[in-house]
Amino acid sequence: MGIVAGLDSSPDFTRIVVCDTETGSVLRQGYAPHPVESPQSGGRPADVDPQAWLLSLGEAAGGGLLEGVQAIGVSAQQHALIPIDGQGVTVRPALVGSDRRAQVAAADLIDALGGREAWAQAVGCVPQASLPVTKLRWLAKNEPEAARRTALLLQAHDWLVWQLLGRPLRRTTDRGGASGTGYWSAATGAYRPDLVELALGHQAALPDVIGPSDAAGMTPEGLLISAGTGETMAAAFGLGLGLGDAVVSLGASGSVMAVHPEPLVDQTGMITSLADATGMHLPVVTTLNAVRALRGTAELLGLPDLEALSELAMKSTPGSHGLVLLPYLEGERTPNLPHTAGTLVGLRRESMKPEHLARAAFEGMLCGLADALDVLRGRGVEVRRVFLLGQAAELPAVQAAAPSLFGAQVVVPQPADYAAIGAARQAAWALGASLGTLDPRTPPAWQGAVAQVLEPGEDLAVGQAVRQQYVSVREQIHPGAFRA
Repeated sequence: MGIVAGLDSSPDFTRIVVCDTETGSVLRQGYAPHPVESPQSGGRPADVDPQAWLLSLGEAAGGGLLEGVQAIGVSAQQHALIPIDGQGVTVRPALVGSDRRAQVAAADLIDALGGREAWAQAVGCVPQASLPVTKLRWLAKNEPEAARRTALLLQAHDWLVWQLLGRPLRRTTDRGGASGTGYWSAATGAYRPDLVELALGHQAALPDVIGPSDAAGMTPEGLLISAGTGETMAAAFGLGLGLGDAVVSLGASGSVMAVHPEPLVDQTGMITSLADATGMHLPVVTTLNAVRALRGTAELLGLPDLEALSELAMKSTPGSHGLVLLPYLEGERTPNLPHTAGTLVGLRRESMKPEHLARAAFEGMLCGLADALDVLRGRGVEVRRVFLLGQAAELPAVQAAAPSLFGAQVVVPQPADYAAIGAARQAAWALGASLGTLDPRTPPAWQGAVAQVLEPGEDLAVGQAVRQQYVSVREQIHPGAFRA
């Protein structure tokens, strides 16, 4: 069939991969940082001119990178909101990322609809500072003139697709991107314009939600542009996830998501019910504490890095000589204990050694994520394989404990640009469907991620005993935390 491209516009850079349409092999790639200045306070800016994304896209595609490409898929950072006026001009810079300014707005919106349960029922997620619906409320309260001029709402991948197509009258998005807005329901497959009005104060136009293999359009040069999607959905598609697969992401905080055939409406708001890029669903459960618990322990023990903490932990044994760390250092979201702190239990003379504390940190982090996995399992989500992502996934102490604590095969993929690869796979699907060479209901079968596979094996019983030790402590300190 030829070659296709996938571009991933992340918060910091654009990465482009050019792939063979039959196998998914990466033939060439490009990269460019966004020309965005960091604020003086450090970290990422909360407001970004979307033109920066176009500039880095152009730079990443330089040197004839896209020569011969027949179709492009776009993946982009989620939750970036671009308000646009009636003339198609951006009203203000895009509101991006987890915007702390919007925390009060999130609480306002939760109350305005009648609580967390009402939001979970309505759209499958509860407003947080990062969600576009929350940013709309912030805009209405803090920049009323900008809010009044806002006539159209787009997210980052919607806006990039619209630009690539020459800004046509029709604007599009996909189920994956729409499901993270807070005003589209994966359960019903429909927008909730009343929630846009609740947040913004008036109605605004929203992009059409097109199917996973549909094309958003053709460029004047005859290049097909697929629907595009959010980074999470694109990465899942690039990894080749299917039913029975879950992903555990080890960042400072943690997240667990799995592929499921149906949307999950969770009255507690613990599960965020997202859609994926294939027509299935991606329920997500988030923890506030993952690698930050490891970093805190390394600092406490005077160790220079996580590799040293892992090496020390490997000198201990499963169960950490009875030490149990509940790693709720920033409060916790799963279980919902926003004002709690971490707890270290089981101190005895023989357990008060650095290696046992190091091991307890790894076991506590992984048991907290196993709790999140169990939230999904408890709702009927099948978990046969767990894909482990993030730099900490490479640590020996993580790999030694994860399979038995999760009770499943653990897959550690080699680092790769999975979001860009997923966007390219979507482009190949849309191209094949348009040419009649691929079934619009079945994505192209690309080769899976190169990965290390770890089995629980004989350690399963030991791991489950460690897990039970953790659960007993959690129930003792926070009784009923997981009961709705």
